Amino acid sequence: MNTQPTPSTSGALVLHSGGQDSAVCLAWALQRYDRVETVGFDYGQRHDVELIARKAVRAAILKAFPQWVDRLGDDHEVDLSGYGAIAESALTADRAMEWRKGGLPSTFVPGRNLVFFTAASAIAYRRGLDVIVGGMCETDYSGYPDCRRDTIDAAETMLSLGLDTPITIATPLMHIDKAETWAMADEIGGADLVGLIRTETHSCYRGDRTHLHDWGYGCDDCPACDLRKKGWQKWRAREVCA
Repeated sequence: MNTQPTPSTSGALVLHSGGQDSAVCLAWALQRYDRVETVGFDYGQRHDVELIARKAVRAAILKAFPQWVDRLGDDHEVDLSGYGAIAESALTADRAMEWRKGGLPSTFVPGRNLVFFTAASAIAYRRGLDVIVGGMCETDYSGYPDCRRDTIDAAETMLSLGLDTPITIATPLMHIDKAETWAMADEIGGADLVGLIRTETHSCYRGDRTHLHDWGYGCDDCPACDLRKKGWQKWRAREVCA
């Protein structure tokens, strides 16, 4: 395992959804910052499984990695259910998961990440945290334009100007695929972190927590499960060949 980076004295606020990517980002932040807090959003998503997973992931990380106990601070949960109602998608309403005209999937919640960053920046400002960490990724971004680094850069500029204080938005997964995300988890926390992500995090769009696969819980049919499964298989194949 690589040498652990020297922690920064600045603080970070991690967008923590309870999913695979945000769990890896949380571990990444805990390596690097003396003070880490988390924020999650109830935006009217169809399944509250991920809101439950948020708590489970935090608890599991504290149990598996006692060296991070003093760094992991408060968790914040923000009610944005009203926003989910106006930004209706297959994630917030009973709709088919499909590709729409114009190339965007029906799971796209318009402006979601922009709203998340705005709310998170208010918390970060109030709590004296100058870094916001998000699990956005261009490589596997599923057609979501608010996951692109260009969008993140624009949001970072807007927030810094609007708050009149520097805000950094860190996206450690931006240029890696799901296989490399699994590899990052292994590099940061070994089998303990990989196992935790496999069993405690939730990505499935259908909210399935009844079927445990090699790569974690899920329906094994929705786009999120497909992406996670293929990433797992690609990473495991590399590990076997190494």
